[in-house]
Amino acid sequence: MMGFGPIAPELDEPVFHHDWEKRALALTLAAGACGEWNIDRSRHARETLPPAAYLSKSYYEIWIAGLQKMLLGAGMVAGEELKQGRAIAPARPVRARLARADVGKALASGSPYNRPPPAPPLYAPGEAARTRVINPSTHTRLPRYARGKIGVVEAVRGYFVFPDSNAHGAGEDAHWCYTLRFTGQELWGDDADPPLKVSIDAWEPYLERA
Repeated sequence: MMGFGPIAPELDEPVFHHDWEKRALALTLAAGACGEWNIDRSRHARETLPPAAYLSKSYYEIWIAGLQKMLLGAGMVAGEELKQGRAIAPARPVRARLARADVGKALASGSPYNRPPPAPPLYAPGEAARTRVINPSTHTRLPRYARGKIGVVEAVRGYFVFPDSNAHGAGEDAHWCYTLRFTGQELWGDDADPPLKVSIDAWEPYLERA
């Protein structure tokens, strides 16, 4: 959308390009395990960085910038501590801690976000559905390029916590989630690559009958 040209995948890309990226991942996971925020809030912290800052940073630089926002907002660090790169005041208590010995088990088990459904899904595989046209200033997982477009339901994935509310302390508000498949022409018009298909995961509130 910003005209940066095609994506050039890096062949045989390493998991980390620099040692500090390992620390960025570890810090983000350890801080998240304190229980002071959820994954949707942390995603919103990253996506609300100023555009000039977001677009000029690498992947893990964005993670660190988002983490700093979350730590400041939760009162876990002070602005002066970030400037000096060291602790000044004693750390405040947090809800939980992730011990080094428990990291492997925690990563393997994950944080399940599926919930028991109270009713069957509204859409079935093979049905057409249209994505709603929304432009929220808050968090959403519906890509802008896929709004107001007609796709076909590929699969019903389950009943999951709704990121749009979970990111802002408005409760889990779980809904059915679907995989929706679009043609390239539907998303980008006649100039799109003819055989191109794009699939996204979309919660039920994003959809309406085509």
